[in-house]
Amino acid sequence: MFSFQIDHKIPGTLGRAGTIKTPHGEIKTPAFMTVGTQGYVRFLKPEDLVDIGAQAMLSNGYHLRRTSYQIADEKGLSKWSGWSGPTLTDSGGFQVMSLGSGLGKVVSMDKERGVTNTAHKERLAHVTEDGVHFTDPFDGQPDFIGPEESMQIQCRIGADIHMAFDELTSLADDYDYNVEALARTERWAKRSLDEHLKLRDSLGYRQSLYGVLQGGRWEDLRRSTAKKLGAMPFDGYGLGGAFLKEDLSEILRWCNEELPEHKPRHLLGLSHPDDILNGAEMGADTFDCVAPTREARHGKIYTKYGDINLRKFKGSNLLLDEDCDCPTCQAGHTRGELRDLWRSGDGELKAKFYRLASIHNLRFIIRLTEQIRDAILEDRFHRFKQEFLRNYYAK
Repeated sequence: MFSFQIDHKIPGTLGRAGTIKTPHGEIKTPAFMTVGTQGYVRFLKPEDLVDIGAQAMLSNGYHLRRTSYQIADEKGLSKWSGWSGPTLTDSGGFQVMSLGSGLGKVVSMDKERGVTNTAHKERLAHVTEDGVHFTDPFDGQPDFIGPEESMQIQCRIGADIHMAFDELTSLADDYDYNVEALARTERWAKRSLDEHLKLRDSLGYRQSLYGVLQGGRWEDLRRSTAKKLGAMPFDGYGLGGAFLKEDLSEILRWCNEELPEHKPRHLLGLSHPDDILNGAEMGADTFDCVAPTREARHGKIYTKYGDINLRKFKGSNLLLDEDCDCPTCQAGHTRGELRDLWRSGDGELKAKFYRLASIHNLRFIIRLTEQIRDAILEDRFHRFKQEFLRNYYAK
């Protein structure tokens, strides 16, 4: 069964440390969920995730929709993937609605420049009241996902936690379009919940559902939808949307001041250290993002004193990070060694680099959430946040 308890709060804020219990284990929060889009983390084995302290894995309902029947035959994502811990799937809404539109989660831009209302006209996906009609970019075939279809897909996949189907707007969408889209997302939330309640025990264990909050950058929309979804019997909530990076804390405050305190909240698609620290302070419990592994494959390595690009470290005998406890650093792999593997034309050597670099970056972010939890439990969060950010963004 699913449950959430608050273990300790950050005085004067919405932040807390807690414990989420799922059919496949506990998640001590704040926690970062590794992203295994296709049911696995690229270039890593399940035992690698154990070694770096991963607590949960997030997979993608859109990408696994056609594999979902096979996953159901094998009694759910945990057994099928080989990762035995807690799992979460997203609804696929972001993927189908961002086809061709270039939507992003957080964008740094000058507020004074403003935005134009064009994004929803340019999308290759067509949003209707029923759901989203789209063209699969891989095979060119027409397809459709609505709230019911998304729940059916996710219940076949059988993650411990699912996300309701929602419409993601972009920074280019104006207030009026956000009002329209948010009303549709709220109707879809009810339909998602109704369908999920019919199917949640189909694999022999209880699957849980989070409602997803949208509302763009407008306080009235964010607070209103938080009240409406907060009154529905969801097991937790996903905090979504595209917004200016500098507005993240305010938007989370608007949402989490209205949501029920006793249910967990997942901040979708963010992993930069300042986003995680600000998110935890404003009441987000779990996080996910593809950035740690994707940036690792491009030679971007996280360290206590900021990111480095391995391209600059030919022949270097320095460790990736002197203070790191990840298996890559503990084995003594150097910046110069990893740079040579990365720049090699040999496929096997590149794959080795992808694995070693991904392990390091994932462990860095997972360790950060562990440190945040310890700091909350020991009533020293603000001091830890200030020191970490001072070191990390010193450049």
